Amino acid sequence: MSVEKILNDWNKKVYKPIYWLEGEEDYYIDQLVNYAEEKILNESEASFNLTVFYGKDANWADIVNTCRKYPMFSDRQVVILKEAQQLREMEKLEAYFQQPLASTIFIVAYKEKKLDARTKFAKLVKEKSEFLSTKKIYDSALPEWVTTLVAKLGFDITPKAVMLLVDHIGNDLARIENEVQKILINLKGRKSITEEDIENYVGISKDFNIFELQTAIALKDLPKAIRVIRYFGDNPKAAPIQLVLPSLYAFFSKVFMIHGASGSDDTIAKQIGVHTYFYKSYAQASRTYGYLGVEKILLLLHQYNLKSIGINTVRVDDAELLKEMVVKIML
Repeated sequence: MSVEKILNDWNKKVYKPIYWLEGEEDYYIDQLVNYAEEKILNESEASFNLTVFYGKDANWADIVNTCRKYPMFSDRQVVILKEAQQLREMEKLEAYFQQPLASTIFIVAYKEKKLDARTKFAKLVKEKSEFLSTKKIYDSALPEWVTTLVAKLGFDITPKAVMLLVDHIGNDLARIENEVQKILINLKGRKSITEEDIENYVGISKDFNIFELQTAIALKDLPKAIRVIRYFGDNPKAAPIQLVLPSLYAFFSKVFMIHGASGSDDTIAKQIGVHTYFYKSYAQASRTYGYLGVEKILLLLHQYNLKSIGINTVRVDDAELLKEMVVKIML
């Protein structure tokens, strides 16, 4: 069962008695729970027929008793169990799962982890509920996810704007969506999000960011790299070293993969998991440094990651560490 299938059914007013939503990606679970809480019942129905429990404070018997009640002035009631992973004696819901009430829509949000599939209860859940298991989206899939999100909202976004968002925010889908919504409010009739919009409304410099540092290193442009790092030093929240080093490592890991790939640029870009628009930067780094040079860079990134947390060095300013590392990369 997918999020899209569940939402499509709900939009058609097709409901099942039990929905079990679990996994590591809260974004999709929250999306379904928010819809159920706000849209399945109208306002007058919800006042009598919507009940929300929180696992930490709830008692399994109260949940079951509520689920077994019949709706008032409506064809159905909605019962939501949020933070279900904190509910004590979860297995005691088993009897209700065996015989759910058709007029109750029971939605369980079991976040941050999954049931132990080996247990009797987990097997029952999968058998008796509409079951959704979520997982974190891969970093390589984030650009496409952002582009698709913006398109669904009726807009488009430039590739560079996508990378600025992804590099700055990372794998936080809810925050990405919030930032996109904030930008759209300010577009004033335009239909495309640009890197200037990211700079103006999200607070990410379009000229001094991790993406620009990657490009400068790929081109062996030391003056530009130093300017970007100096900006990071003057604006510590813009790109902390704990964000910069993993991003550079991810970049050069993909550059390293190019040496074992073959085919057209489009084919190789797909093989290493990057957008074709940005492949030229990876290819440039591959040509600039060669196989051994990229291998050396990956080792340097590992060493400076250790130094950034005080291992094998006297703690120094983050910007100075980055400058030192970049000079060694370009030697």
